[in-house]
Amino acid sequence: MQASTPTRQIVLDTETTGINPKEGHKIIEIGCVELVERRLTHNRFHVYLNPDRAIDAGAIEVHGITNEFLSDKPRFADVARDFVEFVKGAELIIHNAAFDVGFLNHELSSLNAALADSVESICTVFDTLAFARKKHPGARNNLDALCKRYGIDNSHRELHGALLDAEILADVYLIMTGGQSSLIEEHETAVVEDRRPLAKTASNRPGLKVILCNEEETLQHQQRLNNMGNSLWQKASV
Repeated sequence: MQASTPTRQIVLDTETTGINPKEGHKIIEIGCVELVERRLTHNRFHVYLNPDRAIDAGAIEVHGITNEFLSDKPRFADVARDFVEFVKGAELIIHNAAFDVGFLNHELSSLNAALADSVESICTVFDTLAFARKKHPGARNNLDALCKRYGIDNSHRELHGALLDAEILADVYLIMTGGQSSLIEEHETAVVEDRRPLAKTASNRPGLKVILCNEEETLQHQQRLNNMGNSLWQKASV
Protein backbone atom coordinates (compact mmCIF):
# COMPACT_ATOMS: atom_id res chain seq x y z
CA MET A 1 0.00 0.00 0.00
CA GLN A 2 1.46 3.34 -1.06
CA ALA A 3 1.92 5.92 1.71
CA SER A 4 -0.08 9.11 1.34
CA THR A 5 1.77 12.31 0.48
CA PRO A 6 2.16 14.63 3.51
CA THR A 7 -0.09 17.68 3.40
CA ARG A 8 2.04 20.69 2.46
CA GLN A 9 0.81 24.24 2.95
CA ILE A 10 2.55 27.54 2.24
CA VAL A 11 1.49 30.61 4.20
CA LEU A 12 2.16 33.57 1.90
CA ASP A 13 2.11 37.34 2.00
CA THR A 14 3.32 40.08 -0.32
CA GLU A 15 4.09 43.78 -0.17
CA THR A 16 3.56 45.96 -3.23
CA THR A 17 4.15 49.41 -4.69
CA GLY A 18 0.43 50.18 -4.62
CA ILE A 19 -3.05 48.73 -4.78
CA ASN A 20 -3.79 47.77 -8.39
CA PRO A 21 -1.49 45.70 -10.63
CA LYS A 22 -3.51 46.81 -13.68
CA GLU A 23 -2.17 50.32 -13.01
CA GLY A 24 1.38 49.04 -13.25
CA HIS A 25 1.97 48.38 -9.57
CA LYS A 26 4.40 45.59 -8.74
CA ILE A 27 5.34 43.17 -5.97
CA ILE A 28 8.32 44.31 -3.90
CA GLU A 29 8.43 41.57 -1.24
CA ILE A 30 7.31 37.94 -1.04
CA GLY A 31 7.34 36.05 2.25
CA CYS A 32 6.42 32.37 2.63
CA VAL A 33 6.61 29.86 5.47
CA GLU A 34 5.99 26.14 5.05
CA LEU A 35 3.68 23.87 7.03
CA VAL A 36 3.79 20.08 6.65
CA GLU A 37 0.97 18.21 8.35
CA ARG A 38 0.11 21.52 10.05
CA ARG A 39 3.56 21.80 11.61
CA LEU A 40 6.01 24.61 10.95
CA THR A 41 9.19 23.60 9.15
CA HIS A 42 12.35 25.66 8.69
CA ASN A 43 11.70 25.88 4.94
CA ARG A 44 10.98 29.45 3.88
CA PHE A 45 11.00 31.64 0.79
CA HIS A 46 11.71 35.34 1.22
CA VAL A 47 12.81 37.94 -1.33
CA TYR A 48 12.76 41.70 -1.84
CA LEU A 49 12.23 42.80 -5.45
CA ASN A 50 13.16 45.84 -7.50
CA PRO A 51 9.89 47.04 -9.12
CA ASP A 52 11.53 49.44 -11.61
CA ARG A 53 8.94 52.04 -10.68
CA ALA A 54 8.19 54.44 -7.85
CA ILE A 55 6.45 53.16 -4.73
CA ASP A 56 3.32 55.07 -3.71
CA ALA A 57 3.78 57.23 -0.61
CA GLY A 58 0.78 55.56 1.01
CA ALA A 59 2.31 52.13 0.48
CA ILE A 60 5.60 53.23 2.08
CA GLU A 61 3.65 54.33 5.16
CA VAL A 62 2.28 50.79 5.44
CA HIS A 63 5.43 48.71 4.92
CA GLY A 64 8.31 51.19 5.16
CA ILE A 65 10.10 49.80 2.07
CA THR A 66 11.72 52.43 -0.15
CA ASN A 67 13.00 52.49 -3.72
CA GLU A 68 16.50 53.19 -2.40
CA PHE A 69 16.42 49.96 -0.40
CA LEU A 70 15.22 47.98 -3.43
CA SER A 71 17.62 49.48 -5.97
CA ASP A 72 20.05 46.54 -5.87
CA LYS A 73 17.45 43.77 -5.44
CA PRO A 74 16.49 41.23 -8.15
CA ARG A 75 13.44 41.55 -10.40
CA PHE A 76 10.49 39.17 -10.22
CA ALA A 77 11.66 37.46 -13.41
CA ASP A 78 14.94 36.62 -11.67
CA VAL A 79 13.25 34.70 -8.84
CA ALA A 80 10.08 33.45 -10.58
CA ARG A 81 11.35 29.93 -11.26
CA ASP A 82 12.49 29.46 -7.64
CA PHE A 83 9.19 30.82 -6.38
CA VAL A 84 7.11 28.52 -8.59
CA GLU A 85 9.16 25.49 -7.54
CA PHE A 86 8.71 26.40 -3.88
CA VAL A 87 4.91 26.70 -3.96
CA LYS A 88 4.08 24.15 -6.67
CA GLY A 89 1.60 21.51 -5.53
CA ALA A 90 0.99 23.14 -2.15
CA GLU A 91 -2.08 24.76 -0.67
CA LEU A 92 -1.47 28.50 -0.31
CA ILE A 93 -2.78 30.10 2.88
CA ILE A 94 -3.33 33.82 2.22
CA HIS A 95 -5.23 36.59 4.00
CA ASN A 96 -7.33 38.40 1.37
CA ALA A 97 -6.11 36.01 -1.30
CA ALA A 98 -7.62 37.96 -4.22
CA PHE A 99 -5.10 40.76 -3.64
CA ASP A 100 -1.91 38.67 -3.48
CA VAL A 101 -2.97 36.16 -6.14
CA GLY A 102 -3.97 39.02 -8.44
CA PHE A 103 -0.50 40.55 -8.18
CA LEU A 104 1.27 37.19 -8.57
CA ASN A 105 -0.78 36.30 -11.63
CA HIS A 106 -0.07 39.71 -13.16
CA GLU A 107 3.67 39.18 -12.64
CA LEU A 108 3.52 35.62 -14.03
CA SER A 109 1.57 36.74 -17.09
CA SER A 110 4.58 38.71 -18.30
CA LEU A 111 6.84 35.64 -18.20
CA ASN A 112 7.13 32.38 -20.10
CA ALA A 113 3.74 30.65 -19.86
CA ALA A 114 5.51 27.29 -19.61
CA LEU A 115 6.69 28.29 -16.13
CA ALA A 116 3.14 28.87 -14.81
CA ASP A 117 0.28 30.78 -16.35
CA SER A 118 -1.37 31.41 -12.98
CA VAL A 119 -1.02 30.60 -9.29
CA GLU A 120 -4.22 28.57 -9.43
CA SER A 121 -2.73 26.30 -12.12
CA ILE A 122 -0.03 25.05 -9.73
CA CYS A 123 -1.62 25.49 -6.26
CA THR A 124 -4.87 25.48 -4.39
CA VAL A 125 -5.69 28.60 -2.37
CA PHE A 126 -7.26 28.99 1.08
CA ASP A 127 -8.38 32.53 1.92
CA THR A 128 -8.20 33.10 5.68
CA LEU A 129 -10.10 36.39 5.37
CA ALA A 130 -13.09 34.67 3.75
CA PHE A 131 -12.91 31.91 6.37
CA ALA A 132 -12.73 34.43 9.23
CA ARG A 133 -15.73 36.36 7.89
CA LYS A 134 -17.82 33.19 7.92
CA LYS A 135 -16.57 32.23 11.37
CA HIS A 136 -16.98 35.73 12.85
CA PRO A 137 -19.69 37.52 10.81
CA GLY A 138 -19.97 41.23 11.48
CA ALA A 139 -16.65 41.40 13.33
CA ARG A 140 -13.37 42.96 12.23
CA ASN A 141 -11.26 40.27 10.61
CA ASN A 142 -8.02 41.95 9.58
CA LEU A 143 -4.81 40.32 10.82
CA ASP A 144 -4.44 42.61 13.84
CA ALA A 145 -8.04 41.94 14.92
CA LEU A 146 -7.58 38.18 14.58
CA CYS A 147 -4.38 38.31 16.63
CA LYS A 148 -6.26 40.11 19.39
CA ARG A 149 -9.19 37.66 19.19
CA TYR A 150 -6.95 34.60 19.42
CA GLY A 151 -4.45 35.98 21.92
CA ILE A 152 -1.48 36.10 19.54
CA ASP A 153 1.24 38.60 20.45
CA ASN A 154 1.99 40.82 17.44
CA SER A 155 3.41 43.74 19.42
CA HIS A 156 6.64 43.45 17.40
CA ARG A 157 4.69 44.29 14.21
CA GLU A 158 5.11 48.06 13.88
CA LEU A 159 5.00 47.95 10.06
CA HIS A 160 3.72 45.39 7.58
CA GLY A 161 6.32 42.98 6.22
CA ALA A 162 5.63 39.97 4.02
CA LEU A 163 7.67 37.42 5.95
CA LEU A 164 6.62 38.67 9.38
CA ASP A 165 2.95 38.78 8.36
CA ALA A 166 3.20 35.26 6.90
CA GLU A 167 4.61 33.99 10.21
CA ILE A 168 1.81 35.70 12.17
CA LEU A 169 -0.84 34.47 9.73
CA ALA A 170 0.42 30.89 10.09
CA ASP A 171 -0.19 31.08 13.83
CA VAL A 172 -3.64 32.63 13.30
CA TYR A 173 -4.57 30.00 10.71
CA LEU A 174 -3.63 27.06 12.92
CA ILE A 175 -5.57 28.37 15.90
CA MET A 176 -8.56 29.56 13.85
CA THR A 177 -8.93 26.21 12.11
CA GLY A 178 -8.60 24.22 15.32
CA GLY A 179 -5.02 22.97 15.08
CA GLN A 180 -2.06 23.39 17.38
CA SER A 181 -2.10 26.44 19.63
CA SER A 182 1.21 27.94 18.55
CA LEU A 183 3.99 27.67 16.01
CA ILE A 184 6.62 28.22 18.69
CA GLU A 185 6.80 24.45 19.24
CA GLU A 186 8.52 23.86 15.88
CA HIS A 187 9.16 20.18 16.50
CA GLU A 188 11.04 20.99 19.70
CA THR A 189 8.63 19.20 22.04
CA ALA A 190 10.50 16.35 23.73
CA VAL A 191 8.80 13.13 24.79
CA VAL A 192 10.07 11.95 28.16
CA GLU A 193 9.32 8.37 29.18
CA ASP A 194 8.44 7.99 32.87
CA ARG A 195 9.31 4.50 34.11
CA ARG A 196 8.21 4.98 37.72
CA PRO A 197 5.62 2.43 38.92
CA LEU A 198 2.06 3.65 39.19
CA ALA A 199 0.91 4.39 42.72
CA LYS A 200 -2.20 2.56 43.91
CA THR A 201 -5.10 4.49 45.39
CA ALA A 202 -5.95 3.60 49.00
CA SER A 203 -9.13 1.54 49.26
CA ASN A 204 -10.43 3.66 52.14
CA ARG A 205 -9.92 6.96 50.30
CA PRO A 206 -13.03 9.18 50.60
CA GLY A 207 -14.93 10.09 47.45
CA LEU A 208 -14.01 13.24 45.56
CA LYS A 209 -15.95 16.32 46.55
CA VAL A 210 -17.96 17.83 43.69
CA ILE A 211 -18.14 21.64 43.70
CA LEU A 212 -20.79 22.98 41.36
CA CYS A 213 -20.57 26.37 39.62
CA ASN A 214 -22.75 29.13 40.97
CA GLU A 215 -25.07 31.12 38.69
CA GLU A 216 -22.52 33.90 38.03
CA GLU A 217 -19.75 31.44 37.15
CA THR A 218 -22.08 29.53 34.82
CA LEU A 219 -22.99 32.80 33.03
CA GLN A 220 -19.33 33.78 32.65
CA HIS A 221 -18.55 30.33 31.24
CA GLN A 222 -21.35 30.60 28.66
CA GLN A 223 -20.18 34.09 27.62
CA ARG A 224 -16.67 32.70 27.12
CA LEU A 225 -18.03 29.91 24.89
CA ASN A 226 -20.02 32.44 22.85
CA ASN A 227 -16.86 34.49 22.28
CA MET A 228 -15.07 31.38 21.02
CA GLY A 229 -17.55 30.97 18.17
CA ASN A 230 -18.55 27.54 16.87
CA SER A 231 -16.50 25.57 19.39
CA LEU A 232 -16.56 21.86 20.25
CA TRP A 233 -17.58 22.76 23.79
CA GLN A 234 -20.76 24.39 22.51
CA LYS A 235 -21.57 21.38 20.33
CA ALA A 236 -21.06 19.08 23.31
CA SER A 237 -23.50 21.06 25.43
CA VAL A 238 -26.32 20.93 22.85
